[in-house]
Amino acid sequence: MIKLGITHLLTEKLEWLDGKSVGLLTNHTGVDENLRHTIELLSKFNLVALFSPEHGLWGAAQDGVKIVDSTYNQNHETTKTQKQALQVYSLYGTTPLAWTEALQTLDVIIYDIQDVGARYYTYLGTLLEVMKALEWTMESGKCVECIIADHPNPIGGNSIEGPMLESDYTSLVGPYPIPVRYGMTIGEVARLFHSEQRFNFPLKVARLQGWHREMWYNETGLPWVPPSPNMPTLETATLYPGTCLFEGTNVSEGRGTTKPFEYIGAPWIDKERLTTQLNEREFPGVLFRPIVFTPQFSKYEGEVCHGVAIHITDPKQVAPIEVSVWMLRILIDEHPSEFEFRETHFDRLAGSSTLRKALLTGTSCDEIIETWAIDEEQFRARREPYLLY
Repeated sequence: MIKLGITHLLTEKLEWLDGKSVGLLTNHTGVDENLRHTIELLSKFNLVALFSPEHGLWGAAQDGVKIVDSTYNQNHETTKTQKQALQVYSLYGTTPLAWTEALQTLDVIIYDIQDVGARYYTYLGTLLEVMKALEWTMESGKCVECIIADHPNPIGGNSIEGPMLESDYTSLVGPYPIPVRYGMTIGEVARLFHSEQRFNFPLKVARLQGWHREMWYNETGLPWVPPSPNMPTLETATLYPGTCLFEGTNVSEGRGTTKPFEYIGAPWIDKERLTTQLNEREFPGVLFRPIVFTPQFSKYEGEVCHGVAIHITDPKQVAPIEVSVWMLRILIDEHPSEFEFRETHFDRLAGSSTLRKALLTGTSCDEIIETWAIDEEQFRARREPYLLY
């Protein structure tokens, strides 16, 4: 089993915390190898504030649900009957966080969240938001350090895939000009952000121990803690960089089922024909099965949908964005009067309008995917100075 960054911090880098007021940006994934929560592991230090991302501190809220600030009752290490109420600042709330107030009592803020390795996932955008706030604070005269308690990239540290974000399409689901699959740990991404944005606040990374770039999460020996309500398994995370694009269409991406991002369908899809055409492509690492499902919430709530279940046969061979582009092409061609893009959201996810327009104008999938190759190779070289493993 590998050792997580929080373990490295609390066993080998205690001087980073000694005598300092600590803030912690975390959620339910902020645990060590034995599933002990970071909040409690930090109880012997001067932990004074908590910050939570989308889905809240315990990952209970569905996507898009705004979270109000709250408090968390922490046990004192010395007397378990005593409680310390910590302020929990929501970074996915109804109003922007007053950072000046939130950071005024802090010397250091720790980021300890398990990401999924895809640009869309809002934890990445939340990290950049916090880093910008630390820089603003430093410019106003207060220096707050940032420590990243590193986590594995669950879908490997080598694969880079997908279109590059264009700056005009920056959003929480597209916070920075990187490909959809960026093949870095959160600590490495933080180093890239810090350098390229020329931030001046101190950044430290509590590194993983024993992790290698080719590792998939199931090879780490770590238990899988679902990072959000619709990310229940590693299989979900493997397909998500591609099938999340269906959020920007009128096709269900499987939300409201037990297989989000693994079931794709709509009431009007010819499931047998779609399955046949996809399997004929012989995509590496995946097979398709016709399916009927009824979402319990989200798109087509309570309606019977027809589509495909995506089965992973070799996760390291799957190119989920390529697969999803082909799925989109087939649906556009087979159901031109039913299929629709939700333009604004699709373009935010894709990082520009280029993919949507190419699909609508009949550009071949091979040509679309080939256009990403130069950006992917350039990013591979661009990320190199920031890699830790």
